[in-house]
Amino acid sequence: MSNTSLQTDVERLVASAEPDVEVLLVDVVGPGVARIVIDHPEGVTLALCERVTHALGPVREHYALEVSSPGVERPLAKPEHFRRFVGRRVHVRTRSPLEGQRNFTGQLVGAGEDEVMIAADGGLVAIAYDDIHRSNLVEE
Repeated sequence: MSNTSLQTDVERLVASAEPDVEVLLVDVVGPGVARIVIDHPEGVTLALCERVTHALGPVREHYALEVSSPGVERPLAKPEHFRRFVGRRVHVRTRSPLEGQRNFTGQLVGAGEDEVMIAADGGLVAIAYDDIHRSNLVEE
C-alpha cells in the first residue's frame, strides 16, 4: 500500500466516523508502523485519538498506528494548510535540491495554487507543492 493510497484510505475512514476530524498527515515511519496526525476544531484529546484508532480497523490489519495531535510543529501537507498559516515560520524539505539545498526555514509569505513562497535566509524562495517532501510550522 503506497503512502498516497494509505492517506486516502485513512481520510475516507476518518471522515465517515469522525467528520469534524482533519487528517493532517499519514506517514509510514517504520516496518508496519503508520503515524497519523489529526486535528479537531475543539482540540485533540486522548479519547478522540482512541475513537480515530478504532475507526481505522481496516488499516490496523496492516499497520500499528500512532495517532496524535499536531503539536506546536504542526505538519503542513496540503495547500489549504499553507494558506491558513501564511505569516508563520515554517520548515520545508524538498524532494530534490533547489538552489543547491533541500531544507528551507523562514517566514511563509505566500501560498498559491501551485507553490509556496518562503522568505528564507538566502532570500525569497518559491517551492512547488509537488517538490515538498515534508514541511511543518516552526515554534517561534
